[in-house]
Amino acid sequence: MTAYSELAGHFGRIAALSNAVGILQWDSDVMMPKGAAETRAESMALLHVLRHGLVTEPRIGDWLARAEDDATLGAWEKANLREIRRIWTVETALPAALVEASSKAVSACEMRWRQARADSDFAGLLPFLSEVLNLQRQIGQAKGEKLGLPAYDALLNDYEPGGSAARIDALFDDLAAFLPGFTREVMEVQARRPALEPLEGPFPAETQRALGLRLMAALGYDFERGRLDISTHPFCGGADNDVRITTRYDEGDFTKALMGVLHETGHALYEQGRPQAYLNQPVGAARGMSVHESQSLLMEMQACRSRPFLAFATPLMRDAFAGSGPAWDSEAMWRRYTRVEPGFIRVDADEVTYPAHIILRYRLEKALIADAMPLAELPAAWNEGMASLLGVAVPNDRLGCLQDIHWPSGGWGYFPTYSLGAMTAAQLFDAACRAEPGILPGIGRGDFAPLVGWLRANIHGKGSLLSTDALLTEATGRPLDASVFKAHLRRRYLEEV
Repeated sequence: MTAYSELAGHFGRIAALSNAVGILQWDSDVMMPKGAAETRAESMALLHVLRHGLVTEPRIGDWLARAEDDATLGAWEKANLREIRRIWTVETALPAALVEASSKAVSACEMRWRQARADSDFAGLLPFLSEVLNLQRQIGQAKGEKLGLPAYDALLNDYEPGGSAARIDALFDDLAAFLPGFTREVMEVQARRPALEPLEGPFPAETQRALGLRLMAALGYDFERGRLDISTHPFCGGADNDVRITTRYDEGDFTKALMGVLHETGHALYEQGRPQAYLNQPVGAARGMSVHESQSLLMEMQACRSRPFLAFATPLMRDAFAGSGPAWDSEAMWRRYTRVEPGFIRVDADEVTYPAHIILRYRLEKALIADAMPLAELPAAWNEGMASLLGVAVPNDRLGCLQDIHWPSGGWGYFPTYSLGAMTAAQLFDAACRAEPGILPGIGRGDFAPLVGWLRANIHGKGSLLSTDALLTEATGRPLDASVFKAHLRRRYLEEV
């Protein structure tokens, strides 16, 4: 066997182990009884240690050195070697004991977070979250020393390979300067419109689920390779060719869960569209979380909050819930789904105020990783930031710093990819519609094939063949440009109707 084939076989085994972890994690979040938490934590910790051992196998260095000299390899194989070396370099920075400790701390913290969030009890979560944060600092420092990066950039690198806080600071400072004035303009435009009539519920969860399934099918989700369930925090997870999504239902308001389903479907379409020939190889993985978030936000924000889509979907909503009257008109539904109103909850935030939620979390997690702020001060700092950036007074920690699972689950460095993803989504959708004139008319008929086809060819099917910047430049003709996102916001939200 060649050195490359040895590597490919080895990382195929790692992928199989990762798939098992993915299904167990999904089960922990969706179906596992509380009494199994301690046992599951032990199992997950062992699997993480086993995976870490495979990724840091001493033979990998020798295989890489020999394979990188193989002139017969093609572009995909060379890119796979690049990704393997990146992963191996990062993972060898971590001792197995630190991987095991982090896995156990995360499992315990996630379980405690569910109760803490329900009870608005930050004090009860604090010791668990402190342990996760302490271990994340150690992980960031260890990876940073190996990569020559600050600790935060080393953590960010796990989600956004090649990303840096310096670049994000510039983008986010620009957005933070733009959004307050723009939001005031939007609110003034909205104030000149007639008041929206409320949608009268209740909206049974099973009916919401059935409608969500119908629209998932319209977007192109493959139910032979996935499923829809309920969880505390909506997510897309599972394994290769078993891509599962979740949502949560409010029987007083169906609109949030429905868009949540469409958002997660965007993630799932990316996972289901990855190159099958390299599905169990690093080069076949998704190209970082800003691109992943762009796929969910492209579907939810760019496509499914558009007038063409809502002209198609509103009659389905009306029929599902036996709605009638002006509140169920497609134009009223468009206004409802594009209404701007500062609020407490990130996942329910509108497209205009959403970046402020991300900027706040990004700034806080940077300070916490740098040990520039005690963790006990997080609720106060959070509430102060929400007042400053969004002008809202947070009434309790359930609606404040306890709302997201990311920090309890060890996802430090993840948050900025949401707004990077929003900017990427605008740029990709703009390029797709210019390249394929049939996309918007298709969306208006509930036919997403032209859009998904373009994404399959330009994003999904490329896996990690290219760097993030190269992928975006090849697809759109330029690297990430915030001006496209701003132009989209101005077109959609300053229109006088």
